Amino acid sequence: MAALGWLTPRRRSATARSVLAGEASAEAARKSSQAQEAQAAPPADEEAEFPVHGDVHAAAFFDLDNTVMQGAALFHFGRGLYKRKFFETRDLVRFAWQQAWFRLAGVEDPEHMQEARDSALSIVQGHRVAELQSIGEEIYDEYMAERIWPGTRALAQAHLDAGQKVWLVTAAPVEIAQVIARRLGLTGALGTVAESVDGVYTGRLVGEPLHGPAKAEAVRALAAAEGLDLSRCAAYSDSHNDIPMLSLVGHPYAINPDAKLRRHAREMDWRLRDYRTGRKAAKVGIPAAAGVGAVAGGTAAAIALHRRRR
Repeated sequence: MAALGWLTPRRRSATARSVLAGEASAEAARKSSQAQEAQAAPPADEEAEFPVHGDVHAAAFFDLDNTVMQGAALFHFGRGLYKRKFFETRDLVRFAWQQAWFRLAGVEDPEHMQEARDSALSIVQGHRVAELQSIGEEIYDEYMAERIWPGTRALAQAHLDAGQKVWLVTAAPVEIAQVIARRLGLTGALGTVAESVDGVYTGRLVGEPLHGPAKAEAVRALAAAEGLDLSRCAAYSDSHNDIPMLSLVGHPYAINPDAKLRRHAREMDWRLRDYRTGRKAAKVGIPAAAGVGAVAGGTAAAIALHRRRR
C-alpha cells in the first residue's frame, strides 16, 4: 500500500476496496473451477480468428451483460424471483428503471450507488448461498439460455478448443455468475463476492461490487495466481466501463459496443464485433493504457436478492 501514499484517505480507501474485491472474486473463481470440468459447448455458426492453440499462459475474460448474454443477467434473475413471489411488482419496476437509467446516463451518481449498495446488503443478509445457487440453475433455463449471443459463444469456444481457460467477469453475484459459466461450459467466473458464514450471507460485501476498476483488479489477481501472461490474454466487453479490464490484455475485443467504447476502440485500434446486426469491424492492433470507467451494475442485486416474504 506504500505506493498509494500520495492519495487522499478517501481515495486510498476506495482503491483498497477495489483490490480486495478483485482478489476475493479471483479466489472464489479459482475454487469453483477446481471442482468442475469444462463441458462441451454446442456448435456455433461462427469461428474466431484467434487464439493461439496450446498457449497455456493465455486465457480469455468475458464480460456478461450484452457481451455474452442479451440484456442484464440480474434483470432476468429478478424476473425469475418475481415469478417465485420473492418481491412485489413495484420492486421489479424499480429494478427495470435503474437498469435503464444507468445504461442511458452512462455516469455514476455516488449517492444513488451507495443507496443501492446498502439496500442490497440488507436484503441478502440471512439467505443461504445454496438457495441462490439452486434458484439460479432454474432461472438460467427459463430466461437466460435462449439469450446467449451465438457469435460471442463461438469466440469463447475457440479459446476452450485451443486449450485455454475462459472466465466470465461480471458485477453479478459470483454464485449466479458461476451457474452461468458452468452451464456454458466455461472454466469459471469472477463476480461480486458477498460475505457468508457457514453458508449464510452476513449482509456485507467483501470489498465492493465487481465493476470498473475492481474488474481489472480481479483479472490481474487471477492472472497472477494462474501464471498467465496478460499480454497474451484476451478480454471481451460491450461497455466503456470495462476499459480498465480491456486495457490489461494484449487482445481486447469490443463486442456489441456502446458509443463510448466503440469510439475508444477505434482510437486504440482494438478489435470490434457487433452481433446485434451482423456488422464486423476490421481486425486491428494491440491496446495501450486507457482511462477508468465505472458503473453500478452489481448494486442492482438488491432486487435479485430480495427476502422471501413470510
